[in-house]
Amino acid sequence: MSPKSRWILLGLSTPLVIVAAVGGLLGAPAPPQKGFEHLRVFEDVVSLVTGAYVEDVDPEKIMDGAMRGLAESLDASSAFLPPAEVALVENKTPLGDGDPGLVITRQFWIRVLGVKDGSPAARAGLRSGDFVRAIDGTPTRDMSAFTATRLLRGAIGSSVKLVIIRNNAAEPRDVVLTREKLDPAIVTSELDATNGVGYLRIRTFAAARAGGVAEAVRQHAEKLQQQGAKGLILDIRNVADGSYDEAITAAEVFVASGTIATRAGRDNADKEVFSAPAGNKALTIPVVVLQSFGTSGPAEVFAAALSGNKRAELIGERTAGLAAEQHLVKLPENFGLWMTYRRYFTNAGATILEKGLAPEVAVDEPSVEFGEAAPATDDMRAKAVERLKVAKAA
Repeated sequence: MSPKSRWILLGLSTPLVIVAAVGGLLGAPAPPQKGFEHLRVFEDVVSLVTGAYVEDVDPEKIMDGAMRGLAESLDASSAFLPPAEVALVENKTPLGDGDPGLVITRQFWIRVLGVKDGSPAARAGLRSGDFVRAIDGTPTRDMSAFTATRLLRGAIGSSVKLVIIRNNAAEPRDVVLTREKLDPAIVTSELDATNGVGYLRIRTFAAARAGGVAEAVRQHAEKLQQQGAKGLILDIRNVADGSYDEAITAAEVFVASGTIATRAGRDNADKEVFSAPAGNKALTIPVVVLQSFGTSGPAEVFAAALSGNKRAELIGERTAGLAAEQHLVKLPENFGLWMTYRRYFTNAGATILEKGLAPEVAVDEPSVEFGEAAPATDDMRAKAVERLKVAKAA
């Protein structure tokens, strides 16, 4: 059998393998009639392209594009992985220590979700919502978020060149970032003595120290209270990385009882409900949460826990809607599907995936052009102070 024939056969058989694999993993077979109707259309398209297109085509390229399209139609995090990337997952190959400070997702191109505090990306003026059109000369139009994340990281001191689009696609900007070992601080805080409001910035939900995020949050919150804080602003804007378990335990710092988080697979398979532990010594100080489009993943679960338990108002923008987890499904020829297999829900039972969390008090982040300084006034933070005063008065 020629290489071309093998790839055509693989292209026709892979959807069947995926249907079987996904059905087996999730415990529910795909509806056969609907599935096979689509497979017949797929077969017709492959036959037409390989036999009637105006030029000879590369079957490998066609099949790769078809599988990528199938995976990317699921959600922004799922991806079709070539053998080299499957090996990275299986070998648990770590990301490079050098970090430009970007957390990304996929939306037509690669899109910036979060910019880490004090990072090279932050100093260069990159912002949540920017599109990354190319990474080191490689276009991102057909690139998964999985691939892009690994391309962004590298050795400390090495550089990565990005083509960035903001607002106007006709005016891309070249930005060169030098990868660094970023500040490991989980939380920073300060007290505004003029109004008695403490400001607590949670920079990540990735545990970088003993005790994790929850201990760091509690220590800073208690210190602010000792300094005289009568209310706290919890800032999780543009926070898009970390662990869901860390986010859940961090929420317990403020939620004395009740459901913290719920996660489940397809049709509520393997449903898990996380509740505040009995006798939980949660802080009772009034709090509000600042969120933005870049608030995603674990940060969304944290925000949903506080909002769902009437513990905090959410102020800012609708979040990204990426509160879900992925794992690897092996395919023939060492290919793989990086697939979302379970998602998180609010206390009201609404899925966060692809919907995000709407704020109770909407405040948009300002639109800033390249080269412009950010506004001196933080409107979201000002609104949070105002809402805390209202809560105190009530």
